[in-house]
Amino acid sequence: MPGILVTGTDTGVGKTLVAAALLEGLKAQGVRAVGMKPVAAGCKLVDGVWTNEDVARLRAASGIQAPPALVNPYLLRDAVAPHIAAEREGRRIEIAPIVEAYRQLAQLAELVVVEGVGGFKVPLNEREDTADLAAALGLPVILVVGMRLGCLNHAMLTMEAIRARGLRPIGWVANQLDPSMHGFIENRQALQAGLKIPCLGILPWLPNFGASQIAKNLDVRAVFASVAAR
Repeated sequence: MPGILVTGTDTGVGKTLVAAALLEGLKAQGVRAVGMKPVAAGCKLVDGVWTNEDVARLRAASGIQAPPALVNPYLLRDAVAPHIAAEREGRRIEIAPIVEAYRQLAQLAELVVVEGVGGFKVPLNEREDTADLAAALGLPVILVVGMRLGCLNHAMLTMEAIRARGLRPIGWVANQLDPSMHGFIENRQALQAGLKIPCLGILPWLPNFGASQIAKNLDVRAVFASVAAR
């Protein structure tokens, strides 16, 4: 069954927002989609249960409910790089269990939206990173670009790394992180020319909007069609 990997140019650029918006848009179209956050670092106790905010948002936006251990195989308490958070708990992040969890989710849904960890090449253990995980999953990729000063370099390098792994980028999303960014339009045009893939959405500075409202700014139909045609 098909899936999508949502990655970003850095941490905090809106991967969760875009992934949740995709899930909301797919749900509105009757697609049974489920979100997955393979590794989540940073959680707090909510009613006696360790909870990660990003995972909770993906679960709320999903069209079906799946076992928590499949949606989020690695839940780590400290909000630091995943391999550091895992070491502090005496754990080691492995790619194989994540791939198996994805396969089980894919049996439950029409489409799995997988949100990456931080940027595209964040370490998972002493020898593997999230680019290795992306290659193991082999999913088409959506790149979320945090539109701020420096985004051109970050986006181009990330896209180069995605293609170097033999993955298929199907589109990118411009997320305006800085409401006063100078040259927003010019930067977006430069990215469109340099990335050479469709822009699936332009997210304006909307700090109080939820995933369902953001979904209106994304070309969800194009995403589903591109993945289904894989």
